[in-house]
Amino acid sequence: MATQPTRADARGNRARILEVAEEVFGRGGSAASTEEVARLAGVGIATVFRHFPTKQILLEAVVVRHFDRLCRRAQSLAESDDPGPAFFDFFGQIVADAAGKLAIIEAFTDAGGDVNGKAGQGPRDLREAVGVLLRRAQDAGAVRTDIGLDEVHALLVGVSRAVAHIRLDERARARALEIIFDGLAPGDSWRQPRS
Repeated sequence: MATQPTRADARGNRARILEVAEEVFGRGGSAASTEEVARLAGVGIATVFRHFPTKQILLEAVVVRHFDRLCRRAQSLAESDDPGPAFFDFFGQIVADAAGKLAIIEAFTDAGGDVNGKAGQGPRDLREAVGVLLRRAQDAGAVRTDIGLDEVHALLVGVSRAVAHIRLDERARARALEIIFDGLAPGDSWRQPRS
């Protein structure tokens, strides 16, 4: 028996639920509810559960969607004619989004989700995409060549977690990124004390 194609309104509802859920859980973490998602998406709770039978399934879809979007953005930046700014802009974007992303992942694991399952592929794909941006930036002379993806990943994770947990204001976050970016810049400028 052939299955019917998903109706356009059902696909629209699903997309809207995911978009709202990312915002709601990114802001509220584990304390956020599917009822709030339904209300803000303009659908009934039954519609949410028809698409996502449990909170865990909804959050897994949100995590997957979030990382898919980041990976697509990184892939588009990999084609940039100016690889240095592409790398640094993407690094900054990940840091800016860190608090919401971490809240969503925390809500997912609190709901019983497994970050080593389907949702865990996104961070691995993202790391790979950052590696491509890094290599292109290094080839263009915009990033030091004596560092690898492991070091960049450690910096990215460290500053992202710091920004999320300390709740740095925009000015302090920008200054932290400036310091990191100075350290990633080629040449000896990173070793010289500032006057």
